[in-house]
Amino acid sequence: MAQAPGIDGDIPVIEGKSIPEDILRDSVLAHIAAAYFSVGKRLERKTQCSATRGFILNTLRGGVGLNQNQIAKMLGFDRTVVHRSIKTMVEEGLLSERKAPSGKALVAQLTAKGNKYRENLIKIRRAADDKLRQELTQADRDMLIRLLKRVAETEF
Repeated sequence: MAQAPGIDGDIPVIEGKSIPEDILRDSVLAHIAAAYFSVGKRLERKTQCSATRGFILNTLRGGVGLNQNQIAKMLGFDRTVVHRSIKTMVEEGLLSERKAPSGKALVAQLTAKGNKYRENLIKIRRAADDKLRQELTQADRDMLIRLLKRVAETEF
């Protein structure tokens, strides 16, 4: 995403498409979405890890073993998306799968390589967080967090 209108005249972009100025001018939610997608895409490029993979890795932290249906339900993702991601991560050695004690489901777990990979993702995300902390004053950070909480709690 480019910056908001008025800052170097750039128009925010979500998934390669410019957001029309009239929508941005009138929509707080469009600005929030644009910022969210921009941050997500930059982190994805930096880490070479999609948000889906990151969320799956996070659900399996601490030695937890879950089957694909459990992961999909926890994350609110389509089971097919989770299945494809897990299959790829097993092939890459980030996850292992074993048959569940009861039934035919496969339980996925992080491997040592997967744990190391996940720790590196956290390190990169924390560095990005630190950079943002440097860009914003404490008062700005406090206000941003307070406002985002209000947005999240607002009933539509």
